[in-house]
Amino acid sequence: MKTANSINAYIASCPENVQTLLEQMRSTIQKAAPNAEEVISYGMPAFKQQQVLVYFAAFKQHIGFYPTASGVAAFKDELGNYKSSKGAIQFPLTEKLPLQLISKIVKFRLKEVQEKNSKKPSKTK
Repeated sequence: MKTANSINAYIASCPENVQTLLEQMRSTIQKAAPNAEEVISYGMPAFKQQQVLVYFAAFKQHIGFYPTASGVAAFKDELGNYKSSKGAIQFPLTEKLPLQLISKIVKFRLKEVQEKNSKKPSKTK
């Protein structure tokens, strides 16, 4: 697949049934982090606020969701039904997306990024 230059283009390049899931994922992330900017990073849709909060991508059998290692670790007890690794979660295309869980993970990542950035010393000269 050719690298898309926007989330709209990325979603449009996917099969219709996958587009529906990607739009649900996008909408859920937008609601959880309304001030986050939509970007394409590493060829995937991502939401950024000070830094990338989460990525997501379509694959042949699943939607990949990438909330970084901390986002996966913080919700490991709720991810029992899904295949996951250090920084990724796979949601099968044959199942409904766990939108409430996705929202909770995005809000966790947003808070984590905001706290991290509030502790940085300001760059004044």
